Amino acid sequence: MPLAFVNPADKPLSQLRILVTNDDGIHADGLKILEKIAKSLSKDVWIVAPETEQSGAGHSLTLHRPFRARKISAKKYAVSGTPTDCALFAARYIIPKKKPIDLILSGVNRGGNLAEDVTYSGTIAAAMEGTLLDIPSIAMSQCYLGDRVHWTTALEHAPAVIRTLVKTGWPAGTLININFPPIVSTEVKGVRAASHGCRKIGEKLIERTDPKGRPYFWIGADRELDEAQKDNDIAHIREGYITVTPIQMDMTDYKSLKVLEKALEK
Repeated sequence: MPLAFVNPADKPLSQLRILVTNDDGIHADGLKILEKIAKSLSKDVWIVAPETEQSGAGHSLTLHRPFRARKISAKKYAVSGTPTDCALFAARYIIPKKKPIDLILSGVNRGGNLAEDVTYSGTIAAAMEGTLLDIPSIAMSQCYLGDRVHWTTALEHAPAVIRTLVKTGWPAGTLININFPPIVSTEVKGVRAASHGCRKIGEKLIERTDPKGRPYFWIGADRELDEAQKDNDIAHIREGYITVTPIQMDMTDYKSLKVLEKALEK
């Protein structure tokens, strides 16, 4: 299937206009890594990212207060809003309309976006917004264990994966989710197309008490790579593979829709 929007003029990848964004914020290490990745692919790279960390923001828009944009340098802006705001604002206001964005790269997130993470992730949300704007979009995340993040794994492997994806193509209404395993670059076994696994956040709900004796809570985000998972993104990451998962924006359950149609017709 040809790439629907990335390369309509058959431009070489080096001439595509790439927007880089994230949810960890403008100062995040992963954004610096992604900037290097993007600039290894194209000469035309713009950066529009949240002013502060927006992890877990999901596909949220800033609707009930204004947001501001701060120009840091040529083609680089910080936005006091969500990742969704950043993608929308870049496409509709910052990037010149005479030469629109060809590809959005979101990340590299500090931590995996596997299984149910995609419903919470601001990294995924920026790619979702790009997809809704008819801009092919890729989200990228670097899994890690303990306190060490092997950023070079994403840095060294992402360009080749992106080149393959752009050459292969994916349909409109679909975004691409890439996860890099929590190992050094030389230990990566390969790349696997993978479905999402299934987990649930919130198992580590921590209750504490403030100085006035009132309770407050932390939602612990740490989850193990479940050993029971098979043949999905969680399993392949655990095995040392990079995972690539296509995500459709149309979340309709068509099998159930047909059943409901027959039931409701009665």
